[in-house]
Amino acid sequence: MKRHLTHSFQDIVSTESLLYAWPEFLRGKRTRRDVQYFQFYLTDNIFVLRDDLADKTYRHGQYNTFHITDPKPRVIHKAPVRDRLVHHALYKILYPFFDKTFIANSYSCRESRGTHKAIGKFNQLARKVGENHAHTCWVLKCDIKQFFANINHQILLRILGEYIPDKDIMWLCKEIISSFHSSKPGVGLPLGNLTSQLFVNIYMNKFDQFVKHEMKTKYYIRYADDFVVMSRDKSYLLAQIFKIREFLKTELQLTAHKISIRTVASGVDFLGWVHFPDYRVLRTATKRRMFRNISNSNGDEVIIQSYLGLLSHGNTHKLQGEILELVNIYHSKRVAGAV
Repeated sequence: MKRHLTHSFQDIVSTESLLYAWPEFLRGKRTRRDVQYFQFYLTDNIFVLRDDLADKTYRHGQYNTFHITDPKPRVIHKAPVRDRLVHHALYKILYPFFDKTFIANSYSCRESRGTHKAIGKFNQLARKVGENHAHTCWVLKCDIKQFFANINHQILLRILGEYIPDKDIMWLCKEIISSFHSSKPGVGLPLGNLTSQLFVNIYMNKFDQFVKHEMKTKYYIRYADDFVVMSRDKSYLLAQIFKIREFLKTELQLTAHKISIRTVASGVDFLGWVHFPDYRVLRTATKRRMFRNISNSNGDEVIIQSYLGLLSHGNTHKLQGEILELVNIYHSKRVAGAV
């Protein structure tokens, strides 16, 4: 029997709920001018926002667009402060409920999970399938073409409606979802929204459930739009490609992309690392980007420590040594400049 959300619309849009969501929204944003301006009139702004939501006169604002290039070129869409506060209030109610519906091996944008846990699970399953590498472990790897840009609004709302009986909460979800589209109306979610991270997981949960319960796949991991299926039988994985493509296309209107089947012994590129039976190395493109970012930052200590933390999760002693050499070079330059 399918679970249903028992919270009411009032649990999201009340003054208390909006005030409670504000401190979480504020983290890391205190110095931003638009946030400071909203906070200066915080009480008045929240009262007006609450009334707009309660009366359903609330309309989502326009997005500001900017570009980033790390790790690859992306377009980020940033909503106004009042809308992002609504996103946080809605997320606080929806996330705990929907997280319980997700499979264990879904790792993206979930508390106490993330890339490192997904990588650990990859290695654990690879050892299990290959019985500690006594047998060949084949890995079917795939991602989704233009993932966020191709999320269908009607399908997403239909999935949400299966779990959310409250029509007012559905109205708010629709207002947020329909506030953005990519190449054509009714399609696409903005990368910058907190709610988008949850909505894509809810969307892809349909696929996760299909893989686990219809395809009966035991060894499966998904992180955002990257996923792998493992087996000792290559022919089994080849037979799954059509099922995967067909389900994604017919049920979710998504396109499977960059499909490959490789053995762990030959190296499988997953989540920035190339995985081998007993070790993993950083992907070449990730390595180049790391050194470029360190160079562009003039050896910023925070960035360097962040990369050293990343490298500690793989076989990267040589790379760590190269970074420490760069640290010494930048330190020497700073000392010389100070003198």
